[in-house]
Amino acid sequence: MLYADLPVARASVEINASPADVWALVGDVQLMVKLSAELLEITWLDGVDAPAVGHRFRARSFHAALGEWESTSTVVEWEPEKAFTWDVDAGQDERPSSTWGFVLDRAGPTTTLHQWGRLGPGRSGLSFAIDRLPHKEAKIVANRMQEFRSGIESNLEAIKALAEKAAA
Repeated sequence: MLYADLPVARASVEINASPADVWALVGDVQLMVKLSAELLEITWLDGVDAPAVGHRFRARSFHAALGEWESTSTVVEWEPEKAFTWDVDAGQDERPSSTWGFVLDRAGPTTTLHQWGRLGPGRSGLSFAIDRLPHKEAKIVANRMQEFRSGIESNLEAIKALAEKAAA
């Protein structure tokens, strides 16, 4: 697994709640601050305070191996009760360092929530580690993707618990 492969981590969970109940949580980016082990703060930019296509937010994050950093994300898909996707830090070449998203599917009385995160194609903090240790790129990328997957699974379980509690 190489960075140039644009690796994706994904997971899904079935939730005993309506898409509206799940969406209320998914669309609340401040909730992600509470759920994430890395995300410390999110601030909406340009005078907006909610997601919509083109809206931007700044995130402050921390990882023991990477330190603290800030990134700017742009909402690229916002379809209420269906999909929310954002690109992180489209750099000088306009390529995001990562892309994240949620997708909801209605399946009878339940809602299936999918979350995914993709590395690249633009450079990220991980790129600097790969630059220093190119012979370990596959291991560096695999470790980061496992962290993505663990974070996604944790997010989904927390959203499930909150949505089912709200729907009860």
